[in-house]
Amino acid sequence: MSLFVPTFDESVVVREAEAEVVGRAPATIRLLADSSATGGALSTQRVTLQAGADGAEPHWHDRSAEMFFLLDGAADILSGEDVLTAGPGDLVVVPPGKPHAFAAVPGADADLLIVLTPGVERFEYFRHLQRIRLGEATRESLLQVQELYDNHFLKSSAWETRRG
Repeated sequence: MSLFVPTFDESVVVREAEAEVVGRAPATIRLLADSSATGGALSTQRVTLQAGADGAEPHWHDRSAEMFFLLDGAADILSGEDVLTAGPGDLVVVPPGKPHAFAAVPGADADLLIVLTPGVERFEYFRHLQRIRLGEATRESLLQVQELYDNHFLKSSAWETRRG
């Protein structure tokens, strides 16, 4: 077992009003702290989804675990081949290499705090997703940056069956 010790000197404080917001309803992402701000310890964002909205398609990370903490509402979360429904206060931590995805359940909004640890520079990934939404980049361009953002896409029959 190796021990990772992050290196940063000051506490990271992000005020709600100062957080960069990417996207808009039905999926809004608040960029809270990227890996560079936390000495590599973590990267975190808050994702707010309207009823039934998709959060992330099935994917995995080679180098990071991903934590989902449901602040409010209800979310479907894929973990491997299992899809579970999380409610307020529920926590799901997916280990590196395990496929996962998330979405608001039909008929319910979802508000999630998401943390990757160790951190990966992810803010630019979310900005890239925004450029795709705005038509400034193609969905295929994500395939070119999978290694850079340690975000590898795959198909999941369990997810497709649950989400239709």
